[in-house]
Amino acid sequence: MGTPQTHVRLITDSQGRNHYPAAMSHAYAHNLMHCVFSTKERQHLIRDPESLWRYTVGLAYQKKICVISAGGTTNHAHLLVLVPQTLPLAKVMQEIKANTSRWLRESSRAFQWQAGYGAFSVSQSQRDVVAQYIANQPEHHRKRSFEEEFVALLQKSGIDYDPRYVFG
Repeated sequence: MGTPQTHVRLITDSQGRNHYPAAMSHAYAHNLMHCVFSTKERQHLIRDPESLWRYTVGLAYQKKICVISAGGTTNHAHLLVLVPQTLPLAKVMQEIKANTSRWLRESSRAFQWQAGYGAFSVSQSQRDVVAQYIANQPEHHRKRSFEEEFVALLQKSGIDYDPRYVFG
């Protein structure tokens, strides 16, 4: 077995110094994330989930954030988001949670999202599978609670967690 070879051409400048050319002139990224967050204490405070998903997609579009799929139930949300390379995930989530919270408080003064969120990377090959999973949330939750689902997502993604602190 040989050593892998890389073929990067050295350039010699006018003063005889060798250096490598810039490798790429542009930044390319595809940050597809499955984001999950719940209402405070997982209370059933989302009165009209379908309206919330439509509002979320429109809000994200205005902020140049691509939401591929939005869904959930009356106590939590799932988003499949293509995170722009110019924004950190934390900023994307802050924008979405703050603005949807403000919108939901128009009809329910008691509304709050739980602090934090789960974010799980998704490969392009699994995009449609995850989008379908999000679309079928009400069906999934006939069999398992949000808490069970969230812990399963953490485990499947190999994320270490302390069960005492997962849900605040």
